[in-house]
This record gives sequence, structure tokens and C-alpha cells, in this order.
Amino acid sequence: MIVVVDYGMGNLRSVSKALESLGTSVRVSSDPHDVAQAEKLILPGVGAFPAAMQELSARRLVEPLKRFIASGKPYLGICLGLQLLFDSSEEGEGAAGLGVLAGAVKRFPAGASRKIPHMGWNDVRRPGPQDGCPLLRDVPDGSFVYFVHSYYAEPADRAVTALETDYGVRFAAMVWRERLYATQFHPEKSQAIGLQLLKNFIAL
Repeated sequence: MIVVVDYGMGNLRSVSKALESLGTSVRVSSDPHDVAQAEKLILPGVGAFPAAMQELSARRLVEPLKRFIASGKPYLGICLGLQLLFDSSEEGEGAAGLGVLAGAVKRFPAGASRKIPHMGWNDVRRPGPQDGCPLLRDVPDGSFVYFVHSYYAEPADRAVTALETDYGVRFAAMVWRERLYATQFHPEKSQAIGLQLLKNFIAL
């Protein structure tokens, strides 16, 4: 069973519908027990980093999420679900994240040729010739995926970056460490490429 975590800030319907279209069972839940018992976990997210951490804390989900990730079972973060993995964010007054991955979430610098938020289709590329990431099986280098965000993660260890995108600055579009995966883009909105990535997650 895949559990999609409901903390009041996720694009839950789109994510669960995409998974169901691939023939898998999905439970949308805010229950810490369901998080603990999940076979695979997806943390989606749309909104502000500080508010998301407040909601996770209020629903007693912070420690269950950390324990789940530490267990080595497959985790997929989407958009804000990627950013929350890091130590901190510049958003708002600043906030501490889950601290699963070292690094910080930063706001895109203003630029005449760059609109903020970064919204729409962009290509993603592997930072090296071969990375072996299971979620990228049958996902061609240079594929276009859908983004909506004003902040980006800057990992302290560049080795966790599975995909990069250039939007005036080069940033991590996907991170990967063992069975921890997270995308800054929205697979559920990225048509065939996004569905392939979700299919690969289901198959883990």
C-alpha cells in the first residue's frame, strides 16, 4: 500500500489519481500510524515551507516521517515534499526542515529574464553520464517536466542530485539517496514522463 501524506498542503487528488491510473492501491492519510505502517510513502506539497512544517508538527507527523525514511522503505517527495527534507529554508522568516538531507532551500534571485515563480515546462538533465537511479529508468535525459516553485534546494552534498534544471541558476530538480527520492517538479502533472517516474516508484 502506498500512503500519500495529507497535511493540508498537498496536491492530493492529482497525485492519488495518477497513481490509481497506474493500477496501484493508494491511501491518503494524516494518521501517524498509517505513515508508520506504509509500504511506500509519498509526501506531496504546495505552499509555504514554514506553514508546512507547522502543519506536520501539529499533526504529529514529523517523527513518523523521519523514522519511515530511516527505515529504508521507499519515500517520494514532490515539490515542497523535496524542500522539507533539507535543514532550513529562506522562505518567510525562515524555518527548520526535517534535516534528512544537509543543505538549504533558497529563493531564486530576481532577474530581468527570469519570472518568479518558476512555472511551466523545463528540461531536466542528469549531472553525470550514468547515475543508475531506479526512478529514472526509461526517462530520457533532457525530458521536459512541469514546475511550480519560487524556491529551490541547494544540497550540501552534490552527489544526491539525480537531475538538474537551469532557470538562471542551476538547481537540483531531483534528489536521490538510497531509497529516498524527491522531485522539485510535479510528476503527476508531467504527462507520460511523470507517469513513467511514478510507475518506476510503484515497481520498487
